[in-house]
Amino acid sequence: MTIWEKLYIPAIAKGMAITFKHIFRKKPTINYPEQTRPFSPVFRGVQVLNRDEEGRERCTACGLCAVACPAEAITMEAAERLPGEEHLYREEKYAVKYEINMLRCIFCGLCEEACPKDAVYLSETMVPSNYNRKTFIYGKQELLIPNPLTDPEAFAKARGKRPEKHD
Repeated sequence: MTIWEKLYIPAIAKGMAITFKHIFRKKPTINYPEQTRPFSPVFRGVQVLNRDEEGRERCTACGLCAVACPAEAITMEAAERLPGEEHLYREEKYAVKYEINMLRCIFCGLCEEACPKDAVYLSETMVPSNYNRKTFIYGKQELLIPNPLTDPEAFAKARGKRPEKHD
């Protein structure tokens, strides 16, 4: 070994050159609350129960989403629409109880594909964290999208960039 190699000067200079090179590079991290990273166009987030253009619920409680779910995260109970409720529900049968256990959900999208009425879809929203297990069981009121007639801004925000499907 030469005297230079014994003093480690070339190795120290090489290490310092690498360090200075990394100082001027763009940082790969972001400041999360102030900045958000763009998600993939195929990102699957929280499930949403959709409404039609008139604000009526699209879900007919057929149960295909619950059958298609490999994690068995969806439970529902059906009921018949009463006279005078035509403005609330699209079909004669509707879901009285609709729950998704987000701790069991694997975000596969099979519920969205199985739904013939485009009533269930996976939104662009991430599931918020929490310390209580019971808050991860979302009921119908948490899943239902805002009414487009009474709150069009919230409806558009909840809908996201998703294209509209027509029956």
